[in-house]
Amino acid sequence: MWEVARRPRWIGVLLVCLAIAAAFAALGQWQLSRAVDTGVVELDRETENAVPLESVAAPQQTATTLSSGQKVSFGGILLPDDYVILEGRFNGGVEGYWVVGHMLINTNDPLDATAPSLAVGLGWAASRDDAEAAVGELRTLDDELDLVGRFVTTEPPQEDDFEAGELKSASVASLVNLWATPANSVYGGYVVSDASFAGLDLIDSPPPVEEVTLNWLNVFYAIEWAVFAGFAVFLWFRLVKDEWEREQDDEEGELN
Repeated sequence: MWEVARRPRWIGVLLVCLAIAAAFAALGQWQLSRAVDTGVVELDRETENAVPLESVAAPQQTATTLSSGQKVSFGGILLPDDYVILEGRFNGGVEGYWVVGHMLINTNDPLDATAPSLAVGLGWAASRDDAEAAVGELRTLDDELDLVGRFVTTEPPQEDDFEAGELKSASVASLVNLWATPANSVYGGYVVSDASFAGLDLIDSPPPVEEVTLNWLNVFYAIEWAVFAGFAVFLWFRLVKDEWEREQDDEEGELN
């Protein structure tokens, strides 16, 4: 069969098939590049310039992916009886504790029942004793604060032991249940403050990572072109084999 394949005629056919396969491969590569170019870039926005909190989120509404990770500015008063310590929180790879406060937004009156509530991560401590000491100091704050921080969508609740004071997730639904002050309306996410309080370390809060969602239709087309390129080479092989089998049949016929 390979003697047939080495004939000038079939070498010429092979070169044509290889040229066609190369063209198909080039089209497949183009489709792959289009899959990336036309892909949806999620979180393609400027997150590090702080915008007003109310421009990205609203109380009693589910926080969206587009709002998560955005730096926001906001103001209000921290309620002294509503600090919560979260355990199992990592900062720079070290496990420790968060101190999370309950802030009434856009008010300096702790009895303002109309003000919406926001959970604010105020800092990280390496030990529970340090976190509790910081809470004691934070309870003396009674002035309205103007803060900047990163807005993050709520975490799902975990199997926490509330009675033992063990809480690990920054779940707004869980935090609300631990606040002594009833909340009129609550934001569907929390903010990690850019400012440090009461000797606490700043909480690690890196910018959100941009992700590209591929255009899968273009990927499918690229796979099709690759199949076509392989078929062009297979077609040459099939034609050569058919020619060889035909010659074999002719030789057997002459012998008979």
